[in-house]
Amino acid sequence: MVRFAHLADVHLGGWKQPEMQELNFKAFQKAVEACIKERPEFILIAGDLFDSAYPPIEILKDAFAEFRKIKEARIPVFIIAGSHDSSASGKTFLDVLERSGFCKNVENYEYREIEDKIVLTPFVHEGIALYGYPGKRSGLEVSELKKVKFNDAPGMMKIFMLHTTLDKVKGDLPIECVESDKLPHADYYALGHIHIDYQYENFVYPGPIFPNSFSELEDLEHGGFYIVDTESETPMKRFSTKVKDIVKISVQVKDASLATDIILSELEKNDLTDKVVLLRISGKLEHGKNSDIKFHNIEEFAKRRNAYFLLKNIHDLNSEELELNVELEKSSDIELETIKQYCDQNPSEFNKLIPDLMNSLSISKQEDERTENFNVRVIDEVKKVLNF
Repeated sequence: MVRFAHLADVHLGGWKQPEMQELNFKAFQKAVEACIKERPEFILIAGDLFDSAYPPIEILKDAFAEFRKIKEARIPVFIIAGSHDSSASGKTFLDVLERSGFCKNVENYEYREIEDKIVLTPFVHEGIALYGYPGKRSGLEVSELKKVKFNDAPGMMKIFMLHTTLDKVKGDLPIECVESDKLPHADYYALGHIHIDYQYENFVYPGPIFPNSFSELEDLEHGGFYIVDTESETPMKRFSTKVKDIVKISVQVKDASLATDIILSELEKNDLTDKVVLLRISGKLEHGKNSDIKFHNIEEFAKRRNAYFLLKNIHDLNSEELELNVELEKSSDIELETIKQYCDQNPSEFNKLIPDLMNSLSISKQEDERTENFNVRVIDEVKKVLNF
């Protein structure tokens, strides 16, 4: 029997606004503090610790400081890569964390051509067999997981860490998913990727440590994780990683010249002190255009009322005039839609390489990295995708 923590989808560095990045990190800090206090036998992080394969140096420094606290508390950490912190080459900064002795990546598998199977070998920790398979961009892991089988570990509790979409959670979304009853048997499935708190039998998504978009903040407000105790009558105990209160304000407008005053009036009705303000503006403008709304004045008003930060969303605000003014919930949405439309219009064997190519070309230049070294690194990543 065992007691462990299950985290997923931390997405350190995922918010572009520094204030929201700070909240994301504080939520992770809160999870680390709770784990050290509760002292589980080990911690699982089921993918997307970072929001990219090559996060900025400041994000790395903060993350390493937290992992040092966990190591000093003598709590082992086991991880897999997610769709965001993986790369086409398979090399990420998770490798650096592992080499520093802060965690163990439990991904260990090989493809057996004769069987057409991907065989996973467990990492054994004190009689627990930990299997892991990474998430990949654009759900490329789904078809691979259909071929997965375990190298058996007789008599051991089996935990399978994976970062993907299960059939039980996809709902009506037109996306590929993994059929839960086709996966190898495990005693616990430590899942990541879908940002919801969800349990089906022994399949568990803990949700994100901190919401990763405007709409997630609206729906979830805050994140959390689980500590699982297989000896307890209530084995699943949820821990919140709430760091700020959320104020949700929704305004419909028809006249851009009046919109600013209407929005300010709605803001004034609420206590904004030290809160994250979610301002969703919708409607069809019959007079004026989106740019006529004085967003600077609105942001200044929120600051004067001591709001921690104001996030606005005008995705559903349209004008009579043809105007390109679209705010996306997440930048990955337009990437996926663009790839899909291109592939539909231009069928080709090459299309299956597009997600990995885009991932390779999106890597960031590291601090103090020479331009020529960065260029070589990008070219090497592309060559690996193209098998050159």
